[in-house]
Amino acid sequence: MNTLSYGLLAFLAREPGSGYDVMLKIQPFWQAKHSQIYPLLAQMEENELLTSHWVKQSEKPDKKIYSITESGIRKLKEWMYMPLPDPITRDELSMKTFCMWMTDRDNAIEIVETRKAYFTRRLETFHKMLQNIPEEKRSFGNREFYDYILIQKGIFNATAGQDWCNWVLGMLREQKANDVPVLPVQ
Repeated sequence: MNTLSYGLLAFLAREPGSGYDVMLKIQPFWQAKHSQIYPLLAQMEENELLTSHWVKQSEKPDKKIYSITESGIRKLKEWMYMPLPDPITRDELSMKTFCMWMTDRDNAIEIVETRKAYFTRRLETFHKMLQNIPEEKRSFGNREFYDYILIQKGIFNATAGQDWCNWVLGMLREQKANDVPVLPVQ
């Protein structure tokens, strides 16, 4: 099983849901597409880690609701004791930053501004999520405590990303302001 499979099990261990419901819940923490999620759910159901039932809906297609089985819970608990691998970083901004010497300053600024806007949106999302966790549930022993610390991790990461963008933009803009036009040689 891959990490996304365990993530899907984790969300379904909290409460049953459709593939779409689980996709929406996992998105703030793990980027996954429908094309990845639905085959994994079907495979886990085939492996008896999940069960499902259909819910009829009026004016909408029927939806399939997944629930974790005891076997799925055991598998998820086993995963919790597996060694944690080093994180994998795949960020196109890093590759573009490596190549910024090949572009003009205005484009470099646009690239970094775009990422800064992304971090701003992430922070807004995480702060909204944080509002849904009552203060009294933000301590060890409450299930919501783990949501709280995970949301805080997202806030710290997005804040660090935003700080880096501001730092780079400051340098790019300062250097642009100090640029002296080069006069042609006569």
